[in-house]
Amino acid sequence: MAMKPEIRERYPKKIQLAVGQPWSLRLRAGDVAESRPATVRLMEASDKIAITEFARSLPEEDLLFLRTDITDPATIEEWIRNLENDTTITLLAELDGALSAYASVHLNPLRWTRRVGEIRINVAPRWRGGGLGKELCAEILALAQTLGLRKLSAQMVADQKGARATFERIGFRVEALLADWVEDRKGQPHDLLLMAYDLRGSGRRAAA
Repeated sequence: MAMKPEIRERYPKKIQLAVGQPWSLRLRAGDVAESRPATVRLMEASDKIAITEFARSLPEEDLLFLRTDITDPATIEEWIRNLENDTTITLLAELDGALSAYASVHLNPLRWTRRVGEIRINVAPRWRGGGLGKELCAEILALAQTLGLRKLSAQMVADQKGARATFERIGFRVEALLADWVEDRKGQPHDLLLMAYDLRGSGRRAAA
């Protein structure tokens, strides 16, 4: 599935994030919002070093539950190949000139799943709580619509209650809970939670 020209024309773009002080805390009563610009752009092969450094800067508890080891150069190389084959589209967000988050939609060319994509997202701890993850999710949903997808899936271990709550606020719903389905980096089994967002119903939800 080749990347559509309108997707390349959409990026890079600026988004504005409003948060309180310090950045990592949500606004509380009496706080004054600060507007911070973030640049969102398409990931390219030249970002290999930047994405590797980003991955290695993540805390161990974040890396524990990732589906693939993005600190491994071989995994990054495969990621780059998927970008070049248009089976993955990844958006990078930059704040203060540094890579702060990424969000991807992964596509499957097989006939029976070609209209279903998978979203993966990771935000650096410093920038969490300010709406960056939500904005990137919105960008991925827009990309999915442009690609003509019917559904987006999100997979996580059941222990990741914060991730589940975030996706539920966006409109994802739980489709399945698979017991002892995955192992973390330490070899410990965990339940896998499968969530999905019905893109065909997104227009009806927006209208409501």
